[in-house]
Amino acid sequence: MSNKSTQPSQSLVKALRWQLRPLVKLLLKSSLTFPFIAELFKEIFVEVAEKNFKLDGKEQTDSRINLLTGIHRKDVKRLRNSHYDDSIPDSVSLGAQIVAQWIGANQFTNDQHKPLPLPRLIKTGGDQSFEALVISVNKDIRSRVVLDEWLDLGIVSLDKHDQVHLNSDAFVPEKGYDEKAWFFGENMHDHMAASVHNMLGEKPALLDRAVFYDQLSVQSVEKLQTIAKESGMRLLRKLNRHAMELQAEDIKNSQANNARMRFGIYFYHETEQQSQGNKIHD
Repeated sequence: MSNKSTQPSQSLVKALRWQLRPLVKLLLKSSLTFPFIAELFKEIFVEVAEKNFKLDGKEQTDSRINLLTGIHRKDVKRLRNSHYDDSIPDSVSLGAQIVAQWIGANQFTNDQHKPLPLPRLIKTGGDQSFEALVISVNKDIRSRVVLDEWLDLGIVSLDKHDQVHLNSDAFVPEKGYDEKAWFFGENMHDHMAASVHNMLGEKPALLDRAVFYDQLSVQSVEKLQTIAKESGMRLLRKLNRHAMELQAEDIKNSQANNARMRFGIYFYHETEQQSQGNKIHD
């Protein structure tokens, strides 16, 4: 006889089915099969059970993880002894720091706090050059190496005056799949983590808001998308500047600086068959 209290919430199952559809689309497009994902889910179930569901004063055991996850003890033991590399790729870490400096530091932005086109070399642009920008983040890598990589990825362009232009308002490579995948994982993880925090009723609640409207024309959606992009990027640039200043202060004042944050924006649209009204989602 089943215990009703052990049955999953149908509203949560419905939400999961809805969330997983775009992810499964990506998996199938990327030739990731169900057996591979099932094994990956096993790894993550074991990892989270071991890390987040320990009993106070007691060592986590294979038997308890088996009880929590339903995964066979032999698999639990095997997976607990596995090690995975979750480190940030060097190219992503360096690139993100350089772009953050370009869109956040006063010497590399205009009066509207937008990134300036930068002369390629220090000998022509001085402290406001692309070479100086790279050196301000990492003195051990040549700016030409960064430039060639970014030109290939479509992150920057080089004009006839030998000035480097940032093509995007954020570090979103046009061709760099590994970089896109890393940011996809980081952004989705933190958005999901914030939503889960709120679903579990943990305090204080985290910011997680969205505006939703349907019964719109394609033209209206395009107008809203333009407004969202322009307003959102202004806010991201402002927050980036404040974060850089506060980080510098914390390092200078030797304060405990082991905390991190992420703030993001997104805009999604599609043509739907049925109207669902309009509202602001919490």
